[in-house]
Amino acid sequence: MSTAITFSEYGGPEVLTVSTVPMPEPGPGQVRIRVRAAAVNPIDARIRAGIMRDVFPVAFPEVPGWDVAGVVDAAGADAGFALGDEVFGVASTGGYRAYALLDRPFAKPKGLPFETAAGMVTVGEAAYRALEHLDMAAGQTLLVHGAGGSVGAVAVQLAVARGITVVGTAAERDIERIGALGGTGVRYGEGWVERVTAAAPGGVDAVFDASGAGVLGDSVALVGDAGRVVTIADPSYVEHGVRFTGMDPRDRFPEALPQLAELIAAGKLEVPVWRTYPLAEAAQAHTDIEGGRSRGKIVLLP
Repeated sequence: MSTAITFSEYGGPEVLTVSTVPMPEPGPGQVRIRVRAAAVNPIDARIRAGIMRDVFPVAFPEVPGWDVAGVVDAAGADAGFALGDEVFGVASTGGYRAYALLDRPFAKPKGLPFETAAGMVTVGEAAYRALEHLDMAAGQTLLVHGAGGSVGAVAVQLAVARGITVVGTAAERDIERIGALGGTGVRYGEGWVERVTAAAPGGVDAVFDASGAGVLGDSVALVGDAGRVVTIADPSYVEHGVRFTGMDPRDRFPEALPQLAELIAAGKLEVPVWRTYPLAEAAQAHTDIEGGRSRGKIVLLP
């Protein structure tokens, strides 16, 4: 048996409890890791609250989280890793736990802290995936909603590196940071369409919504084509004819993770860790996420 965080009903952060769960055993191609870091993402809180139940249904009791980094503790046949190897990836057993299984582990670069390796998994892959789906060319203009968040900030950096002009909506406190990453930040909220139009007088070619802030309708109108808008956070995507990306594993790009990890280790991509908590304080981590207080990744340390 081992320790994990579980929830047995939808609700606020208080439904997260410390539990004892069976020790997972790796099958062929899998590894079990002693988790050294497990990232907390806004989607974790949305799933826990039941907001995403139609997109990501759960079976109670549920172990939340996906993104982990740690040390191989046991390996199935043909797993490709040995005991003691440092790896990261998506946990197939939920990530908020002391021991987790990975179906597709990746070697962690030596210079990359466990906290950062776990923290970049979902945000890095989601940002990379959105840009792949939007298939933009250098010189085009991308609008990123939630550019001050972890996914949005990675999208800004990756897009700028591809020669794409980026405008990002964000809180006032994050506008300067977006500029430092190579984009143009504008304040979100009422009047954002006018502010974006002023910042991009030549028009916007595509929109990536990482905020889930009810901006899809105006985004489609701004671009003039629902097919040029992608969201990872707004469950109202169907009514707007917008693509929701991420719910289907076949829609993802895990093969991008080693490349992104190397960029971070080399100082060419920024995914800052804002705060770490012991595993038992997962509820406080969710409170921080939902309160909008975080200025980077929040990571649990089992």
